[in-house]
Amino acid sequence: MINTSISINKKVLTLGYAGLIPFVSFAVLIWVVSPELQPFVALALTGYASCIIAFLGGIHWGIGFKQEVEHRTFHFVWGVVPALAGWICVIMPAYAALPLLAVILIICYLVDRKTWPLVGLQEWLKLRLTLTIVSTLSCLFAAGAA
Repeated sequence: MINTSISINKKVLTLGYAGLIPFVSFAVLIWVVSPELQPFVALALTGYASCIIAFLGGIHWGIGFKQEVEHRTFHFVWGVVPALAGWICVIMPAYAALPLLAVILIICYLVDRKTWPLVGLQEWLKLRLTLTIVSTLSCLFAAGAA
């Protein structure tokens, strides 16, 4: 079981919300730049979203290292899936990658919603949901311009 005495403090909230700045910025920027620059903005957002998705998978590796041996397998296996899915999105055209990234962000949240309470991390799910909603909507909004 993971230590549940860690509380969400202002610094963690600030870092979490700051992580949304590139999502929202690129999603808006793609609509206002010239058509010649749109592919670069789309690539920036796709790359950033893929990095965040890999980070979400990495959290499961951290959970796995704290678990007893018989409970590690799921976290270690699942932990690599988001990174691989994000990598595939980076090499796809943005019009296809951005909606797929939105779906992957939602899937990651659903997995976390099911698994995090089992390891004492349920207090983080409210923040996780907010970050997922904004990042997902950013990807979908940008996909409309890609």
